[in-house]
Amino acid sequence: MTTFSFTSSGVPCAATHFPATGTADSLRPVVVLAHGLAGTQDSGLAPFAEAFARAGLEAVTFDYRGFGASEGTPRQVVSLTDQIADLHAVIDAAKRLPGVDPTRVVLWGISLGGGHVVRVAARRTDVVAVISAVPLVDGLAAARLATRHHTPGQLLASTGRGIASAARRRAGRGPTMIPVVARPGEVGAFTLPGALEDYLAIAGPTWRNEIAADVVMELGGREPAKAAKDLGVPWLVQIADFDRSAPPYAAAKAAFAGRAEVRHYPCDHFDLFPGKPWHEPAVRHALHFLQRTLTARDVEVEPARV
Repeated sequence: MTTFSFTSSGVPCAATHFPATGTADSLRPVVVLAHGLAGTQDSGLAPFAEAFARAGLEAVTFDYRGFGASEGTPRQVVSLTDQIADLHAVIDAAKRLPGVDPTRVVLWGISLGGGHVVRVAARRTDVVAVISAVPLVDGLAAARLATRHHTPGQLLASTGRGIASAARRRAGRGPTMIPVVARPGEVGAFTLPGALEDYLAIAGPTWRNEIAADVVMELGGREPAKAAKDLGVPWLVQIADFDRSAPPYAAAKAAFAGRAEVRHYPCDHFDLFPGKPWHEPAVRHALHFLQRTLTARDVEVEPARV
């Protein structure tokens, strides 16, 4: 793999190219991978990208501006508008890499990124397939789901910090920061039982356990599900049936609107990541989906392990 940089709205951002293995004598499709909330490319994305590369596809991971190895200030602040722009920019950069067929881009996204890829693909003509793993596609549905797993006091405190952080930013001051993941009862964006341990298990060296508290305000109006009906390419939606963070019903509803292929997994939000039992099945299903979607010679799926 090789690292490279690209520019998004004037901000230098970091990316990594995982070249397709083998000795293909033709240009290959490229899979661009988009991470979730506060995720960095060194936090659990490499095994996905490596699997695509072993199957004969080019693969690219990247950091959103303000996160990981990318530049940009303020740091650790989620802006959906900026992240969508970053995804557009890295696609354009990936198309210029050696070995890449610029007319065949595949978008893969997980969690928050699983919704980003739908919005971006609906606006482009170079995307030939989309994969959304445990996607967050409806902010209001996620808020309703949160009421089932958090006390009213926890939700009120989270909202209060978000409002205060947004007010500080409007006044030109730094945002109020909270942990990305914390233990149940503590302050944080993810505080469900097991979330801290699950996130720390994949966290890479550039990942930081902090995020601007106004992320709760940013995600509230998020509705990439509305773009699903405009998605004119094959789409695979991978749903964790016991997901406590990204509502499974909202993902299924969006998948129906977008005429997607759907795979279900009897697990929670983080259980499709490396080190979890459902990681390998999810990767294999994604590869089989691309094998059917792209030309047969593009994707080579390894035989299942016995």
